[in-house]
Amino acid sequence: MTIVEDAKAGIITDEMKVVAKQEGVTEDFIRRGIAAGHIVINISPYRDVKLCGIGSGLTTKVNCSIGTSTDIVDIDMEVEKAKAGERAGADTLMELSTGGDFTEIRRRVIEATSLSVGSVPLYQAFIEAARKDGAVVHMKEDDLFRITAEQAKLGTNFMAIHTGINLLTLKRLQRQGRHGGLCSRGGAFMVAWMLHNDRDNPLYTEFDYLCEILKEHEVTLSTGNGMRAGAVHDATDRAQIQELIINTELGDRAHDKGIQVIIEGPGHVPVDEIQTNVTLMKRVSGNKPFYMLGPIVTDIAPGYDDRVSAIGAALSSAAGADFICYVTSAEHLALPNPEEVYEGVMSSRIAAHVGDMIKLKKRDADLAMGHARRDLDWEAQYNLAMNPEKARKIRTERMPADADACTMCGDYCALKIVNKFLTPRN
Repeated sequence: MTIVEDAKAGIITDEMKVVAKQEGVTEDFIRRGIAAGHIVINISPYRDVKLCGIGSGLTTKVNCSIGTSTDIVDIDMEVEKAKAGERAGADTLMELSTGGDFTEIRRRVIEATSLSVGSVPLYQAFIEAARKDGAVVHMKEDDLFRITAEQAKLGTNFMAIHTGINLLTLKRLQRQGRHGGLCSRGGAFMVAWMLHNDRDNPLYTEFDYLCEILKEHEVTLSTGNGMRAGAVHDATDRAQIQELIINTELGDRAHDKGIQVIIEGPGHVPVDEIQTNVTLMKRVSGNKPFYMLGPIVTDIAPGYDDRVSAIGAALSSAAGADFICYVTSAEHLALPNPEEVYEGVMSSRIAAHVGDMIKLKKRDADLAMGHARRDLDWEAQYNLAMNPEKARKIRTERMPADADACTMCGDYCALKIVNKFLTPRN
């Protein structure tokens, strides 16, 4: 049985016990969440993974995406990026290569991490068709499903699959147009294939067959967001909502078959539409785990999109999003390097925590940091910091003459001046 079927049968698995302990909730809370489709735990029959729960009532999780491009194929660097993401505290990893030997890249990355690894199978299917037959529009439907199974057998245990792009969604897009075009690579591949072949999306028409593959290999379905906005002026438009409706209906069907499901959300969203998007996603999907891609909240800050995304991610988490896909400072500009991956994960982790302070009222660590700063307890401050190594390094490089204070205030440290007159109240 799958973990969904176990949960529906009242069975508490070892994975549920681990996640319950991590989150500080009861084991039955996790079981009931999985049975209802409100929580997922990405697992794999082919490899042991670092478990994490994603969904309602749990802390917001962060995904780190890596992968080669047609311009830069460096497997060693991708391995380093995977390690950097895990070291920075990412909860999951997505391997999204579009250049090189796909199987070898994914095998090396999976060997290098303990995290749950996701993928987008149609990338490989379409790109292999382009290599072999000259264009992505020559992709064979059977290859799409074959590659999905092959990636699963490597230990890829959650997949973004573009199920919601169909002829109706495409018509919506054609009627309205877009200020920022179609920014989803998977969405663009599938739309080009549909238009050239005058056929509907096989991931939609053969959804039951897709579910057979996912269920056999215990893969979590993450419904790909091929119609997401690539500019804030396209946010929450008809094409996006049409795809959402289809994805949520298919998500219900998949969960009924015993498959875990995540619903992916839009990419570029202005601040005043984030709450609407999260509420809509949650309501229409029946409170399935919501995976927010970013979101980017302004389009004019290339080079700083990790910060732009962190603003959107914090607000999304606070509004109820369960899973955040990080963004690096290289977004829209270049393939990120390991350092940019590390910093991107850190930015999203901070955002996720800020959201959880509101969504889950989790503020104990912040209270402890307040006390440590009041008491000028530097070791406690390092231990509580999200990145202790960086905090320690900055202070060590600029140590003050008085070790109690810092070089921001030096002799005029406000806390040191008044601490002897104040009685701490914890």
